Amino acid sequence: MFIDSHCHLDRVDLSPFSNSLSEYLEATKADSLEHMLCVSINWEDYPAMRDLVNGFANISTSVGVHPNEMDGHDPSVDELVDIALKDQVVAIGETGLDYSRIEKETEVLTQQQRFRHHIRAAKKIDKPIIIHTRDAKQDTIRIMQEESAGECAGVLHCFTEDWEMAKQALDLGFYISFSGIVTFKNAKQVQEVAKKVPNDRFLIETDSPYLAPVPMRGKPNYPNYVKYVAEKMAELRGLSLDATAQMSAKNYSTLFDR
Repeated sequence: MFIDSHCHLDRVDLSPFSNSLSEYLEATKADSLEHMLCVSINWEDYPAMRDLVNGFANISTSVGVHPNEMDGHDPSVDELVDIALKDQVVAIGETGLDYSRIEKETEVLTQQQRFRHHIRAAKKIDKPIIIHTRDAKQDTIRIMQEESAGECAGVLHCFTEDWEMAKQALDLGFYISFSGIVTFKNAKQVQEVAKKVPNDRFLIETDSPYLAPVPMRGKPNYPNYVKYVAEKMAELRGLSLDATAQMSAKNYSTLFDR
């Protein structure tokens, strides 16, 4: 049984399933998808995302604003806390730093302040934080250290950086999550990290509808494709598929079920 620790169900193409989440889940039962964490990207779309998955016992939610979201509302610490408690989310995020598409210097400052607010909110309610980081390795770790993010812990999702960064995050008590990127032929750096992360600190995810894994690369991604990520992780780590699934599920429970 697999757990997709990071997906965006409100953005997944459900048209092949009569635009019904229930029908999608029924159609993919054979893929042994046990649980999903549906992750928030912006403040404006969060209510619809929450309502879409409400009532499904096998779907959890987070609340937060992605670093590249620059046009919508930027929630305060108190706003994040209030929504998180009211809706009983399991995590804050996704948040973090992404310098790959920066157009103005002010966007760097906005991302950094937002990141700090999300960490403070997570610490205030003792919930893990979901971190997105791209082309911002040093600043991500620095802010995590300055804000004592280890007090709430969390995960660096869809990890694409090197072992040096992974080790620094692990030292802060964080988990490392691997997406379909780990199945790509040219993802040697990520694959090396996937071999080294301790058994009790890795997660698997799809980040669907993005980054479909091999053999579905280039097609829309779905949470049930997390099995392909698990298969690659098992291969890289010299484990059985069942052991890999069990370890990642236990790690998910340790981090998010608190």
